[in-house]
Amino acid sequence: MTSTQTCSIYPVCLATLRRIPAMLPALLITVLSMAWLLMILLMPTGTAVASPLSQPQQSIVVGYLELQLPSPPLLSNVLPEPEDNGLQGAILGISDNNAGGRFLGLAYTLEQARSADEAELGAALNRWQQQGIQLVLVNAPAATLNAFASQHPELLFFNVGSYDDELRIRHCLPNVLHTLPSRAMLTDALAQWLIKKKLKKWLLITGTRSQDKDYANAVRRSAKRFGGKIVADKDWTFDSDLRRSAQTEVPLFTQTKEYDAVVVADELGDFGEFLLYNTWYPRPVVGTQGLKPVGWHRVIEQWGAAQLQSRFDRQAKRWMTDKDYAAWAAMRSIGETLSHQVPYSATSIRSHLLGSQFELAGFKGRKLTYRNWNGQLRQPIALVHPRALVSQSPQEGYLHPHTELDTLGFDQPESQCRLADQID
Repeated sequence: MTSTQTCSIYPVCLATLRRIPAMLPALLITVLSMAWLLMILLMPTGTAVASPLSQPQQSIVVGYLELQLPSPPLLSNVLPEPEDNGLQGAILGISDNNAGGRFLGLAYTLEQARSADEAELGAALNRWQQQGIQLVLVNAPAATLNAFASQHPELLFFNVGSYDDELRIRHCLPNVLHTLPSRAMLTDALAQWLIKKKLKKWLLITGTRSQDKDYANAVRRSAKRFGGKIVADKDWTFDSDLRRSAQTEVPLFTQTKEYDAVVVADELGDFGEFLLYNTWYPRPVVGTQGLKPVGWHRVIEQWGAAQLQSRFDRQAKRWMTDKDYAAWAAMRSIGETLSHQVPYSATSIRSHLLGSQFELAGFKGRKLTYRNWNGQLRQPIALVHPRALVSQSPQEGYLHPHTELDTLGFDQPESQCRLADQID
């Protein structure tokens, strides 16, 4: 080759050499693929090729029970709860478990029973136990959960429908874990924020329903715990149509000693929405309306939550609620436990969940764990209004010897429950 010819082809050769490192991965894949194909062609006829996804899979069946209660008549035009509230969260949790479980030889399925008749749900639970189902999510009031858990001590139940504080402090069910926050956790989260903002004097307004009374009791406890002062404690007794009279009735009703905030206990939304911007003093409204403490809300997008919200929206065609999140967290707790090769039994799974090795990534900025004395899932509580996340508790500065998350709700000395002592 002459020098002239070398000069003319040298740039082409150099460009080819420079592309070789980038081409190596593709070349390697091609070579391996050809080797795999050649191996298959040389195999005797009828020989099966092993694949991780073709191995026999263990079936993990989880039950979902829901007592469908009729919606009572309300005095305001509140948005009704979705008909599948909670169920869609369980379905998404099953899907997420299967995404990783198939590589571990685990196949998750969901059995569901939803009825307004508690006897029908009890019959379904008996049938499931005979079929070998050991894990059940329950979206029902505390009394129903108490009855089912007492009748079936061999099963492990996840409470995804009751905020009842008594389940966490006195009615201690050894086979029940709680992924839905208690009322005490919600009001403690709110009280921390109010005290941090120096809003220490509260007007408490309570509705007539039993759940309103329970919420108000939680508010009183939180005030005592964190230094809030309830300057007036009033019961809402009006039965008029506030859509016409809120501007005249609410200011007069809220004319009391001066307060920094109005705390509302109106869980179903009878009147609370009409208090905003109508109070005697121009003060923030918080509690069940206004600035609201919640276990989950559609406005939460931090800590990777946007992708969870997006997946739920594609599946359910609606927003994710706190009960949906509680059901999803229960399912993911099961999936996370079994991914660590824990035997499939209610006792083994319960022991692992209450132990120190369990952690759940729950899109809340913190790893979530269960309190080993009452089975409550520790979790931050969001403070939201309908369009934005305002804050998240525990607030900075509230310390605890174990974890700041235990500043929300009933700490171990406040509870009579001792589930850890009952772990086999």
